[in-house]
Amino acid sequence: MRNALLPSFAVQAKGLSLYLFVTLVFSASALAQTQITSGTIQGTVLDANGAAVPGANVEVRNPETNFVRNVSTDDEGRFVALQLPTGRYTVTVSKQGFATLVVEKADPGVSFGAPEKKLGIKGSPTRAVILEDVPVPASRMIGEPGTGFRTALATLDHTRITIAAQAIGIAQGALDYAAGYVKQRSQFGRAIAEFQGVQFMLADMAMKLEAARQLTYHAAALSEQAMSGHKAPGLTFASSAAKCFASDMAMAITTDAVQLLGGYGYVRDFPVERMMRDAKITQIYEGTNQIQRVVMARQLLA
Repeated sequence: MRNALLPSFAVQAKGLSLYLFVTLVFSASALAQTQITSGTIQGTVLDANGAAVPGANVEVRNPETNFVRNVSTDDEGRFVALQLPTGRYTVTVSKQGFATLVVEKADPGVSFGAPEKKLGIKGSPTRAVILEDVPVPASRMIGEPGTGFRTALATLDHTRITIAAQAIGIAQGALDYAAGYVKQRSQFGRAIAEFQGVQFMLADMAMKLEAARQLTYHAAALSEQAMSGHKAPGLTFASSAAKCFASDMAMAITTDAVQLLGGYGYVRDFPVERMMRDAKITQIYEGTNQIQRVVMARQLLA
């Protein structure tokens, strides 16, 4: 069923601004568009039976200036007021979802919050991106209107692999440092590397690391295959598995590295405590590891 826009609407003045109150109605006819000229637009989306349509996408576009604004309706089918520069606009409504747009740092209305005080990855600044009525040209749209969510999900199949690689790098650094330390640290008249308990810990660390590395290589090969235009069955599962396993492995290995250094592992004079803090974020961003398990389960049960 396609969506249609009811061409009738009412205009009323409110304060010093001209407001346009629109009721958008879905029907089985072809998608229609309505031309309006106004400073502000807000309204309600209803279905053919007069019921509210939550999650409908309302797009306001000026074809002359490439100005485009998108907003979704709330649980009662309402969309908030859109502040528009003076001009002639096309209003469309659909249930396809949102669009993906490129926003540049220099765009008017773009600003940044204060630096976050984080547990780890302090070498990477993290700030909130604040968008206040940012005009974005339609030419910056990625893909077709309404495909934004699908585009975002598709990119995760590739970007999750980079988090797996990051986790592997952190874990390798922690293993290398711990292995070097235990060969130099002496206790009871010999290097602690000679104790079987320490050797077992190192062996387990290296085994997990190599397993994560090979799983990540496999996922990366599938990603490269998909990026070259070929089908890559299993990419979604492999990328989630690599990210999940590698980040859990990195957290375990860095924690064991701190343990192998004893009290020195807990102080900032030695690097493994930083590696442990850095590893934690790999279990969280690009989808938490709980979400990765949901993704993998869905792939198995599809």
